[in-house]
Amino acid sequence: MSRQQRRREYSTDSLERTPSDDLHYQGMLRALEGRKDERDRVQKKTFTKWVNKHLIKTQRHVNDLYEDLRDGHNLISLLEVLSGETLPRERDVVRSVRLPRERGRMRFHKLQNVQMALDFLRRRQVKLVNIRNDDIADGNPKLTLGLIWTIILHFQVSCSISDIQVNGQSDDMSAKEKLLLWSQRMADGYSGVRCDNFTTSWRDGKLFNAVIHKHEPRFIDMGKVYRQTNLENLEQAFSVAERELGVTRLLDPEDVDVPHPDEKSIITYVSSLYDAMPRVPDVQDGVKANELELHWQEYYELVTVLLQWIRHQAHIFEEKKFPSSYEEIEILWRQFLKFKETKLPAKQSDKSRSTHLYQSFESAVHAGQVKVPPGYHPTDVEKEWGRLQVSILERERLLRIELERLERLQQIVSKVQTESGMCEEQINQTESLLQTDIRLLSAGKPAQHTAEVERDLDKADGMIRLLFNDVQLLKDGRHLQAEQMYRRVYRLHERLVNLRSDYNLRLKPSVSTASHVSITQISQKSVQRARPELDEVTLRYAQDLLSWVEENQRRIDTAEWGIDLPSVESQLGSHRGLHQTIEDFRAKIERARTDESQLSPASKGTYRDYLGKLDLQYNRLLNSSKSRLRNLDQLYNFVSAATKELMWLNDKEEEEVNYDWSERNTNMTAKKENYSGLMRELEFREKKINDIQATGDRLIKDGHPGKKTVEEFSAALQTKWSWILQVCCCIETHLRENTAYFQFFADVRDAEQRMKKMQETMKKKYTCDRSTTATRLEDLLQDAVEEREQLNEFKSDIAGLTNRAKSIVQLKPRDPTSPSRGKLPVQAVCDFKQMEITMHKGDECTLINNSQPFRWKVLNRSGNEAVVPSICFLVPPVNKEAVESVSSLDAGQQQTQALWQKLHADLRSLLSWQYLMKDIHLIRSWNITTLKTMKSDEYQLMLRNLQMHYQDFLRDSRDSRLF
Repeated sequence: MSRQQRRREYSTDSLERTPSDDLHYQGMLRALEGRKDERDRVQKKTFTKWVNKHLIKTQRHVNDLYEDLRDGHNLISLLEVLSGETLPRERDVVRSVRLPRERGRMRFHKLQNVQMALDFLRRRQVKLVNIRNDDIADGNPKLTLGLIWTIILHFQVSCSISDIQVNGQSDDMSAKEKLLLWSQRMADGYSGVRCDNFTTSWRDGKLFNAVIHKHEPRFIDMGKVYRQTNLENLEQAFSVAERELGVTRLLDPEDVDVPHPDEKSIITYVSSLYDAMPRVPDVQDGVKANELELHWQEYYELVTVLLQWIRHQAHIFEEKKFPSSYEEIEILWRQFLKFKETKLPAKQSDKSRSTHLYQSFESAVHAGQVKVPPGYHPTDVEKEWGRLQVSILERERLLRIELERLERLQQIVSKVQTESGMCEEQINQTESLLQTDIRLLSAGKPAQHTAEVERDLDKADGMIRLLFNDVQLLKDGRHLQAEQMYRRVYRLHERLVNLRSDYNLRLKPSVSTASHVSITQISQKSVQRARPELDEVTLRYAQDLLSWVEENQRRIDTAEWGIDLPSVESQLGSHRGLHQTIEDFRAKIERARTDESQLSPASKGTYRDYLGKLDLQYNRLLNSSKSRLRNLDQLYNFVSAATKELMWLNDKEEEEVNYDWSERNTNMTAKKENYSGLMRELEFREKKINDIQATGDRLIKDGHPGKKTVEEFSAALQTKWSWILQVCCCIETHLRENTAYFQFFADVRDAEQRMKKMQETMKKKYTCDRSTTATRLEDLLQDAVEEREQLNEFKSDIAGLTNRAKSIVQLKPRDPTSPSRGKLPVQAVCDFKQMEITMHKGDECTLINNSQPFRWKVLNRSGNEAVVPSICFLVPPVNKEAVESVSSLDAGQQQTQALWQKLHADLRSLLSWQYLMKDIHLIRSWNITTLKTMKSDEYQLMLRNLQMHYQDFLRDSRDSRLF
């Protein structure tokens, strides 16, 4: 009968209880039961909030913890989020979202799903005590809470707290003890604030506020805390933690301000607080806590400012629109050069200083004493800096192109200004000569400059034609002064047309030399002879208009559409200017219509034919221009959207292809979270890309004139999307293999420590001598038998590690500091095709050169050699290091087994010796009186025992080193 049974029997049978005792006893039971119910209620509420905090990433939600976990779906989703482990759907290679699960609603479906979750936990060495799948499927409250608490302990408390390094901790402290010690360190220095446990110490809320204040003093006014009530303090701490630190509000003040707060709920919340606080006020390698804190704070602030500056500058440099003024672009260029000469070197110095600062506490980071938030590692800064450098180079290239373009246009503006001035002088001189000859004719004298005027008019006409060509170049280039130059040249053209009309009407006809004809008669004859000349000028003007229409029609018909976004944008801007000119051209046609009244009846028929043809050709030109403008708008929208997605895909490709999958990068959990984010982004982008592809297909189907450009962008988008899907396949494979790699070596290290501890324990516990009592030896022998069971279990674990070692990949070849010797076989984990090489998933290739970590030179089975992204390959087993580590473990296990056998033999021999010596001492104590009074049977029994114990001693001491 056990001690507890005896105590229970005594309390119920041996004592008489009075009725008042029964009432008191029942009251105690009811109080204990009520406290248990209250504890379960608080735990259920806290655990529900904790579960929902993680399930939100999968768009799931739990309302009733006991009911909503019964079918296993939410449980599996929770474990996927916490572990980061995913398996692909059958129909979708990209969306690797869920563990396999049963979709039915029958009880056996629920049991199967819950069992999957429990098996998953056991594979991760999570101990589940008396929790079966039917307990969860039936909604057992106690065991459901127990399961969630086990999950919280493994994924939240143990994983988060395992890296705590604080003064005063020992190696064998549990995660709970470490968290308590951390809380005590955070509470140091606060009057009236003590942390003795995870229950009553937190009731008044001061400890919560002190922890947050130690992390960031500006968040909490401790003077106010000492004046507030418990509920006010708790409300303040939970609100500030949620608002400023992003800690989910798992607790409610009224659940903590009770006589016996729930320990598990508070541990869950405090571990969440620890996760949100990357700074630790302890020491590392002799560096004082405040020095470490100062170094970290300086680094954090410096990197924060630096990253903000980098992203701001990168955003500025990504702007593709520039001023259209040469003076403004020149100012922009000088500012850019000044930026490169002054600001960039200063920030580069800040970056170098941040690297040196990080190195000063890097050991503390590796020890878990300082937690660096995501995006604040020096490699993250380098990545952002690299993107800035790329944007700077691209900015410089675009600025140079734009500066050179505007410089050429500015030269054209200067040329137009100079030559238009010369043309204006030419027209002024011609006008002066023409007026002189007209006055001579009016005076009845012959004209003297007829030939010179005609020659100057033709010269001015040629100059204006060249000026119109230059003005068109300015319009095509969207120069600010294009319209101004056009109006200037157009005014010169109008003056020239008027001069030519005066010349043809008043000067060109032959002047009669008959002296008896009066000036009036001469004028009348001149007008009569000038009528054909007027018709000629008007008809020529209509011909010029028609020629302009036909020339621009040819220009539109033969115009390019552009092959990329800048060229399409340039074509669109150029044509907008041309289209405006074409619309303005209608005014000239209307003017030509009014000129019809000046023609002679003989010329009106021909002129109407010209005008009819001009109307027809102009309407065709206007429709062609509208159509081209509409098509360019469609093409620009399509190319702009496609370019944006291609740039995003290129950025993601570069980020993933250049990810470090070597053994130096052990943070697979962060990568899993990053990959989950990528999957969500891809799902979002997939719809946009499908819409763009549909737009492209519609443009091609409708016969868009820029069909070639549309087809090229659609093909590029499809190729890039297919490639990013292949990259995702590679990431999934590397995540799985690298996780297995690091988990394997972590398990090997744990096994080594476990084995070492077992050896030390056995030596310390089972090393005895002849002074050890028989009772003690019997207890030790019983313990040794149980120890042998642990040894057998350990041997089974090593056998499992031996099997796992055969499937561990090699990561050392991914380290450029470990160049491959000879030809190393590698395996393709995705499809890859380029001009030099084609390979498919599962193909074996040969690694020739791995000097570049992200680009490997490989040889395929066909003998083709090329440089391929290293993410496409896996260096398959056997990993010699893994095999050797397990072999070393196996040898150690055999040594441990031999040590156990030796110590066990010593214990048995000592026990046999003790039994023998007990018999000998008993016999030696006999005297004559004893022998006379002793019965014969007793004497014979004693001798048989002595003989038996002697034989046992001879047998047991044979393998002992003690005898």
